[in-house]
Amino acid sequence: MRGYLDVVVSINPPQPSDLQQTKLANKGELGPDRHRCLPRPHFHDPGVVPGVQRLQATHGSVRVPYLNPAGPEPISCARFTRDGRKMGFWGVSTVAMLCAIILFPDTSRYSAQGLEVNQTAFLVVNASSEAGRQISDTLFGVFFEEINHAGNGGLWAELVSNRGFEAGGPNTPSNIDPWSIIGNDSTIFVATNRTSCFERNKVALRMEVLCDSVGSNICPVEGVGVFNPGYWGMNIEDGKEYKVELLFKAQGSNPQSRLQLTTINKGIIWFDQISVMPVDTYKGHGFRKDLFNMVADLKPRFIRFPGGCFVEGEWLRNAFRWKETVVPWEERSGHFGDVWMYWTDDGLGYYEFLQLAEDLGASAVWVVNNGVSHNDQVATQNILAFVQDTLESIEFARGSPNSKWGSVRASMGHPEPFELKYVAVGNEDCGKKNYRGNYLKFYNAIKAAYPDIKIITNCDGSSSPLGDPADMYDFHIYTSARNLFSMSNKFDQTKRSEHGPKAFVSEYAVTGSDAGKGSLLAALGEAGFLMGLEKNGDIVEMASYAPLFVNDNDRRWNPDAIVFNSWQHYGTPSYWMQQFFKESSGAIYIPSKLQTNSSGSLISSAIIWQNFEDGHKNLKIKIVNLGADAINLKISITGLQETINSFRSLETILSSTNVMDENSFAVPNKVVPKENALLNAGTEMDVVISPYSLTSFNLPLGPTVLVSAS
Repeated sequence: MRGYLDVVVSINPPQPSDLQQTKLANKGELGPDRHRCLPRPHFHDPGVVPGVQRLQATHGSVRVPYLNPAGPEPISCARFTRDGRKMGFWGVSTVAMLCAIILFPDTSRYSAQGLEVNQTAFLVVNASSEAGRQISDTLFGVFFEEINHAGNGGLWAELVSNRGFEAGGPNTPSNIDPWSIIGNDSTIFVATNRTSCFERNKVALRMEVLCDSVGSNICPVEGVGVFNPGYWGMNIEDGKEYKVELLFKAQGSNPQSRLQLTTINKGIIWFDQISVMPVDTYKGHGFRKDLFNMVADLKPRFIRFPGGCFVEGEWLRNAFRWKETVVPWEERSGHFGDVWMYWTDDGLGYYEFLQLAEDLGASAVWVVNNGVSHNDQVATQNILAFVQDTLESIEFARGSPNSKWGSVRASMGHPEPFELKYVAVGNEDCGKKNYRGNYLKFYNAIKAAYPDIKIITNCDGSSSPLGDPADMYDFHIYTSARNLFSMSNKFDQTKRSEHGPKAFVSEYAVTGSDAGKGSLLAALGEAGFLMGLEKNGDIVEMASYAPLFVNDNDRRWNPDAIVFNSWQHYGTPSYWMQQFFKESSGAIYIPSKLQTNSSGSLISSAIIWQNFEDGHKNLKIKIVNLGADAINLKISITGLQETINSFRSLETILSSTNVMDENSFAVPNKVVPKENALLNAGTEMDVVISPYSLTSFNLPLGPTVLVSAS
């Protein structure tokens, strides 16, 4: 049986408390140099390693293959941690001691699952430096759209819904929902009125208290008033601090909490702009920490915002207006998003999106309205006001603090310019009558003022020339799992040009019956597609899943990557699938060739990526199996110059008992990646790929021990 040795070198003699009894063969083999090892049953006679002159390591234990051709024999063993100094085992006369502990691989993993491995496949990975191809530094990122209450009642931590009483609908100027009264018709009367002290937000709430603490109409002991339940409950946590701001025109601990304002005194009170914000947001920037961290864990290289259809609107009058969001929060009028049919107070505005990108360490991709909505559009001869609005938005982000719009940014707390390198002109508008004419006006004006900004067109250039100048072109795809899986070769035939436009797959997902609310099947179909984007990472510059967030109380779209309510969250399988690709941006793609009878079910990819935390290179191989059979896969790595550090090699698997399994608040970790030590890591590996699974093998490069023959 083949196992592994954890080799620990100690300069100091072991103490009795350090000794452990274990089983060790009376002879064996240290590979790959095949040095004989003759352990002894007592530590004062530690055994010899004939032929070994030098054994060195700078840190950690050393794992080397061990062949067990003979029966076991008891041996006393000591386990040590080292202080970081370089230590060596020099010949057999040294006082240093060598301790080896057998670690046998778990051979029962597949038999215990009842898997029948009845198919064999071969994978050859060409890791030679000549075969590699550079992947875009920004390949994988995220797309944030205000949909499913992703921001309003989600990432933006404001707890009060309709804080300014401005919320309305397509045909309703304003209403007080979700505010409700405490009392009845005989004790209280409330109504909205356009008499607010805020010039930009004229609607306020008038509360007339009809009862009193004395007289014939006595108020109840608990008082009468109004309450706000937030976004399906306020998560008020024990020990946490909250900033409550109430602006009046008169004097005056669970996830289902509500803000309640009551009195027992007769009179009239006016309310407007009532806010409850947790003090403990990410860096104090207003982002709900748990949701921010879920996004940050994906290590996105860019964030596209704020839409999507949210940018366009069903009608232009309801499109996102950035200037309305760069004023103090109490002056933000908000607007009704008539595509996804809910009101947003625009607390998460243009400034906050730029701050979010900076906090994530991601490039901002600013999607602007180009005078086109779902139902109306501005003629090209009248588009200059929209163009100027976009130029001013760029000045807000990048301009000097002494410039007109740069000074507004500085007054909001960010005197240094934000990084803004990408502007997308419109969303899914290429087929609209005025799009191309409008687009050219935007392109020429932006390039004249900011030639370094990369401009993204809505028109697809993957199959035919664009006809218009662009740095990138949008490509959106929502389809079934099998179809998306088969599109791994979508960009294989796209013309490669050093100066030609690159692809931006700004929205992709498996939808429909394959997806449910976020199934394993959907994630596997998406994984196959992303492997194709890695393969073409020199002409595909960016890719992002959509949508990113959904508040479980208001699903406007299925599936989504991150599900949340007022106090908890979980990632769908599609979220966890993206974790397998977070090292790919800026990596080197190396070709891999599969030989299999399951050609329609298996896709592979391989990259060499740099871990900037420890400076080490890693070879990462990914396999997605969209079939119902387990596969015995024989992996051969050729052309690799570095050695593989088997001690730190890992296998990570995303799978489940049923391909339609989903995560939920009840079982949030039903489908999540599971990590195991890869005990047989090397240039030749036999592994088993589970049915309906995404598997990665991460192989750190570079030795931790040098063993040389005498």
